[in-house]
Amino acid sequence: MRAAVVTSFTEPLQLQDRPVPTPGPGQVLVRIETSGLCHTDIHAAHGDWPVKPSPPFVPGHEGVGIVEATGPGVTAHEVGDRVALPWLGHACGHCDHCVSGWETLCVRQQNTGYSIDGSFADYAVADANYAVRVPDGVDPLDAAPLTCAGVTTYKAVKVAHIRPAEKVAIFGIGGLGHLALQYAHLVGGEVIAVDVSDEKLGLARDLGADHTVNAATEDPVSAIEALGGADVAIVLAVIPSVFEQAFASLRRGGRLVCVGLPPEQDGPMKLPLFPTVLKGISVIGSIVGTRQDLAEVFDLHALGRTRVIAETRSLEDVNSAIDEVLEGRAPARLVFEM
Repeated sequence: MRAAVVTSFTEPLQLQDRPVPTPGPGQVLVRIETSGLCHTDIHAAHGDWPVKPSPPFVPGHEGVGIVEATGPGVTAHEVGDRVALPWLGHACGHCDHCVSGWETLCVRQQNTGYSIDGSFADYAVADANYAVRVPDGVDPLDAAPLTCAGVTTYKAVKVAHIRPAEKVAIFGIGGLGHLALQYAHLVGGEVIAVDVSDEKLGLARDLGADHTVNAATEDPVSAIEALGGADVAIVLAVIPSVFEQAFASLRRGGRLVCVGLPPEQDGPMKLPLFPTVLKGISVIGSIVGTRQDLAEVFDLHALGRTRVIAETRSLEDVNSAIDEVLEGRAPARLVFEM
């Protein structure tokens, strides 16, 4: 089978011919149909974060495909099922986080395309209990971005506890942001889309954004203050200064939801303590959603409540696709179609 492999943090991915893996106990073998390219895959390939994966490995955690074989003891899926392989590839299932509905905080978790081989390949094996069924009617091309970009931003909107008519600023309109603004709109938020690209801001308006701010041509803090300030700011960018702008745009009692993860070398975000305390600001870290969150994301899409903006690429073009994302040329999500 073909697989795009990280052999070094300083070298492009290599397209290799590997044996088709065999599912072990509790695992399924999935023939990959589509796999989205997430910025996290790029961070993984470059070793950007403090806890680094170990080359060689196969990235990809937005994989969607068909179960071709099951290992011993599998009851969650059958051959022929279409499933998604999300970031949370495995958790212990027994700790207080797992049993309380916060499996994404499990300290024993394994992550698809990071600590275990992912979906930038023709086939992948996965823990059957953490492969999420894709409902009939959800196209694999749409399901791939929903598997991470969708569930991550859906969870961010959930933990923000947005009330109808609150102003919600989305910083970064791309693979994640174009979905975040739709979820914020669904729960009744007045959505402010912030980006440096007129093209992406045009997309935001098409998807229902109430206001747009081009941070390349105007100060986003002043622009959002002129609208009354944001009740919630969800940051999907990976630049520390953007987090600081989002914080400054909040009105009293506002909530800053941190989603994007800048490379380690870019330094920390500066958090001013006096405004945080005196204005009653909440700073919330939001990690990816659970299996239940992803099931809800798929159900919403099947109901026609969300649109996925994506373009397909070939796995052979994995390195040029990474360049597109890093240079901001990707319209929203890029998806490898096997």
